[in-house]
Amino acid sequence: MAGDSPRDLVFITSNTNKVVEVKGILKEYGIESKHMDLEYPEIQADSIHEVALTSARHLCERVNRPFFIEDAGLFIEALEGFPGPYSSYVHKTIGNSGILKLMERVQQRASKFESVVAYADSIREIVVFRGVAEGNISLEARGEGWGFDPIFIPKGANKTYAEMGIDAKQRLSHRRTALERFAVWINQRKRNGGLKFSL
Repeated sequence: MAGDSPRDLVFITSNTNKVVEVKGILKEYGIESKHMDLEYPEIQADSIHEVALTSARHLCERVNRPFFIEDAGLFIEALEGFPGPYSSYVHKTIGNSGILKLMERVQQRASKFESVVAYADSIREIVVFRGVAEGNISLEARGEGWGFDPIFIPKGANKTYAEMGIDAKQRLSHRRTALERFAVWINQRKRNGGLKFSL
């Protein structure tokens, strides 16, 4: 056994932008994670939760140590929740400009970002943590950012995620909420002596 230090956690993703955000947020809770650049299939499903859970189960067959992944989606009310679980594919194909085109002349621009963190421990039990940020779709892409950040304005703000910059975004993002819940849970298990990693 390698002890119960959160430093042994592995974050699996091929998205380097996520790595920066995740490491920054978890560090505030005294948790450091190692990055593993590993691609994995993401099923087409009706919910982010189902996508993340299925991906984690798949990775349990390939990764022999505790790990976590994070999946997120943008849900636009006027588009009946689209792109939702298909956000990654939609961004790759039509991008922010495509979403804005779909939203032309649409006055109701309410939307939300949802993040799901799925953690698999050494005995392959999976725990899922969710975070949501309500907001609106901007009229145009604003700021330099990745993903849908240039077109999402969080509730109570007048800037898009991209315009805010990473530090301001991380204080109120959907990803932060999910990771905070994950971090609190991890640290609680550590204090109780229940976090045991087999590496």
